[in-house]
Amino acid sequence: MNDSPIRFGLIGTGRIGQVHARSIAENPRTALSRVADPFVEGARSVAARFGGTPTDSADELLAAGDLDAVLIASPTPTHVPLISAALDAGLPVLCEKPIDLDLAAVDALRGRVAASPVPVAIGFNRRFDPAFADVRARVRAGEIGELEQLTITSRDPAAPPADYVGVSGGIFRDMTIHDFDMARFFLPDIVEVQASGSTLFDEGARQHGDFDTAVVVLRSRSGALVTIVNSRHSAVGYDQRMEAFGSRGMLNVANAPTSLVSVSTAAAVEARPPYQDFFLDRYREAYAAELEAFVSTVRGEPSESPTFEDGRAALVLAEAAQRSAETGRSVPVDLD
Repeated sequence: MNDSPIRFGLIGTGRIGQVHARSIAENPRTALSRVADPFVEGARSVAARFGGTPTDSADELLAAGDLDAVLIASPTPTHVPLISAALDAGLPVLCEKPIDLDLAAVDALRGRVAASPVPVAIGFNRRFDPAFADVRARVRAGEIGELEQLTITSRDPAAPPADYVGVSGGIFRDMTIHDFDMARFFLPDIVEVQASGSTLFDEGARQHGDFDTAVVVLRSRSGALVTIVNSRHSAVGYDQRMEAFGSRGMLNVANAPTSLVSVSTAAAVEARPPYQDFFLDRYREAYAAELEAFVSTVRGEPSESPTFEDGRAALVLAEAAQRSAETGRSVPVDLD
């Protein structure tokens, strides 16, 4: 492949699709060539802002013959058929998480992806957050000795609409799945899942039999433990923290503020502004780095893009967490 920008086709122009469109437009190694959404006005709006030819047909986009890669940001039920269609077209794929809500559907595609020379990457952007990536690199370098405990805290500012909850697959497949991938980023060999969930405040979760609050403990083959703390709301803002605890010390990632300026008065000392509002702000750098890693994948350069197998493993853990929360029992897992 020459040094010309990678020509992307984007499928899906909702909130996350627009994030990816901006990343493609801002990266000098990429160009947004085509944009597809059944809601064609969405495709036209994104194309007008970031480039590309709009269409209401993903099939038309994939058959155009003038693309180098495709980014799938459409609703989850479309992911498996669109990945399959992209492989038919010989186009490398970066697909948003999760691959599907049903492990059987993922496994039905697994063999084909494994046998294909065309790369398929899954959009676990948090691996590329500069702070989280720094902690992982320092753990791997042995700075804190052997990793014994990893604690991941992830709380959204507010619960999603009830209609979304009904089609999301539940908190473990929709929200915690990012944290499952982050756990495997540090400790890939998870062998046991224990989860507990409650419905404390969200009527949408109650209506659809879901949880709005969850705690998960993962055990790795070495015995190291990962604790994941989730909530669908947080009065203090978007809560995204991590602690890696090892035999010789620990590393911490704090929440990202909207400003580094603090104020001290008679009423409060070192009062700080709120945390960043939501993932669009907190993980903007991560989405850009995720795209850059995928471009390296497409060009055959060294890359740490999460693979289809990473996406499958996160879903295995999500399904195990759901069973554990429903039964009150720990669930052994095999990620092979």
